Amino acid sequence: MKKILALTLALVLLTASGLALAEDTFHIGICNYVDDASLNQIIENIVEGLKEIEKERNVTIRVSTDNCNLDGSIMQQIISNFIADEVDLMVGVATPVAMTMQGMTEDNGIPVVFAAVSDPVGAALVESLEAPGANITGTSDALDTAAVIRLILATVKDAKEIALLYNPAEDASTAPIAQAKEILEAAGVKYKEYAGATIAEVIMAADAIVSDGMDAVFTPTDNTIMASELSIYEKLAEAGIPHFCGADSFALNGAFLGYGVDYANLGRETASLIAQILLDGSDPATTPVMTFDNGTATINTETCETLGYDLESLKTELAPYCTRIQTLVTAESFE
Repeated sequence: MKKILALTLALVLLTASGLALAEDTFHIGICNYVDDASLNQIIENIVEGLKEIEKERNVTIRVSTDNCNLDGSIMQQIISNFIADEVDLMVGVATPVAMTMQGMTEDNGIPVVFAAVSDPVGAALVESLEAPGANITGTSDALDTAAVIRLILATVKDAKEIALLYNPAEDASTAPIAQAKEILEAAGVKYKEYAGATIAEVIMAADAIVSDGMDAVFTPTDNTIMASELSIYEKLAEAGIPHFCGADSFALNGAFLGYGVDYANLGRETASLIAQILLDGSDPATTPVMTFDNGTATINTETCETLGYDLESLKTELAPYCTRIQTLVTAESFE
């Protein structure tokens, strides 16, 4: 009888231990929109942030990552796989992924955290930044378009016509491009739009910009142009046309200047937001979307030299228009 009681107690303890383990183990599915420096940096920092949270909170967080590389059908399959795997939470990196995740989780209630969505309200992902209103919240890399235009006009003082290079299908570009047009019109500066939905089309658009002799180029946080930057930066720089963009990753990939959020910090804050929902029981519907200061200008020193600008003089000129200026050289990805 004692042996039976001992065995029964052992089984109870083992079962309780297993239940405790299950309660402290979480599975997260992350889908990236495209392989580019900014989005990759976000995911790397989400994963690193979750590792730190695991240690601090004594939990296990299993992370599955995938990349649809701009393919909508692959994106849906990845999300379907996450649903079949019964993940506890999904992370959608960039607006198209977040929108698809939202549509595919409305019935099953899986929490969704987005990262790097430039206009969550405009994309109808949330009712407001303060109160999302559904099973989704996240971090926004909303761009201060006026600040970038000020940097352009401070650098190219005699600018007469600015190229607007973007993918019209990108939700991240819709509002900034509209804002850029209004700002340039008010400043009496002409603009011309150049569009590309693929790398090949973006290269053709860059050729047209050079042929038309534009004074500068503006691109917001557009993932299609970001994925194409390594293919176009040299021809723009050699033609004497500075490319101003909405993220430091553009500058990393050769653009003259990137202005925007710190994507490494955005990734870490996204990890914190995930922990609030999974571990602290926060409701995505009432968890505010996180936004960030857009004060950092990043200059590519190699492109700066090709364009013929003196870096130190340029820093002095631009200092009043941003909170910080940093420099880097061309590379495929952040180290």
